Amino acid sequence: MLSSTFLEQTQFHELALGLELSNRPFLWVVRPGITYAVDDAYPKGFRHRVGGRGKIVDWAPQLKILDHPSVACFISHCGWNSTMEALSSGVPLLCWPYIVDQFHNESYICDTWKVGLRLNRDERGIVTPEEIKTKVEELVGNGKYRASALGLKELVMSSIKEGGSSYNNFMNFILWLKS
Repeated sequence: MLSSTFLEQTQFHELALGLELSNRPFLWVVRPGITYAVDDAYPKGFRHRVGGRGKIVDWAPQLKILDHPSVACFISHCGWNSTMEALSSGVPLLCWPYIVDQFHNESYICDTWKVGLRLNRDERGIVTPEEIKTKVEELVGNGKYRASALGLKELVMSSIKEGGSSYNNFMNFILWLKS
C-alpha cells in the first residue's frame, strides 16, 4: 500500500516502474490529480503489465487495508496519522517524506524504532525504480522489520487498554475537563 502527495510526472513514472520491478502484488491509491500531468500519467503499457498483481484505486480505507495480514509494507510520506496507523497495525514502512515533520517522523521510523527504511533520492532528486525495488526486497525479505513493527504494535495496543499510559492520560484529561 502507498500513501503519497503530489508527484512530478517523472517521479510518478519512476514509482510505477519501481512497483513493477518489485514483482510483488500491490495496492496503489492514486488520487485524481496526484500528478501535474493532464495526459495518462502511467508509463506506456504499465497497467497491462501489472494488471494481474497490481490494483490501482482512487481511494481505499487505509486503516482497514493496513490491518489486513497480507500487507507486507507501506510506502508512506510519513505523516503522523499514516505512521500511527501503520504502527498500530504492525506494518513496516518505506519512508518517502516531503515536508516539515515528515522528515522527523522518518528518523524515528528508521533510526529509533527500526520499523522501516528510507527511500533515497539520486543526484536528480528522484527515487529510482531500482531504489524502490531494492528497499521493498530488503524490508519484506528481512523479518527484523516486521518483528520490530509487531513489537511496537503490542506496545501501542497495551497503552490504550484500561490501565495503560495512553488510557490513563485520556481519563485524566476527561477528569480535568469535568472539573
